[in-house]
Amino acid sequence: MSENNIKKVISEKQTDDEMRPEYDFSGAVRGKYAKSLRENGHTVRIYHTDGTFSERRVLGEKTVILDADVWEYFSSSDAVNNALRTLISLVPNKQAGSPST
Repeated sequence: MSENNIKKVISEKQTDDEMRPEYDFSGAVRGKYAKSLRENGHTVRIYHTDGTFSERRVLGEKTVILDADVWEYFSSSDAVNNALRTLISLVPNKQAGSPST
């Protein structure tokens, strides 16, 4: 490939990388969903060359992992929340968010 052809290919790539006029991000908000993704987690989908894909869950800060023996008794978020609310109501004079001693 001659030097002129290489320059032409590079020049064409640069043109392809420019933003098209119909893409208007003037009203966009940077990081609009960042807090939600950080706290609640998200799923990453990885596409393979054979056409298949795999998914990987990235856990968020608010995610709690139950051990298998606990999960047998509390297999849903509602079950866990109800049990914890019952336990919280049994703790005398405990303020929400106060450090444990």
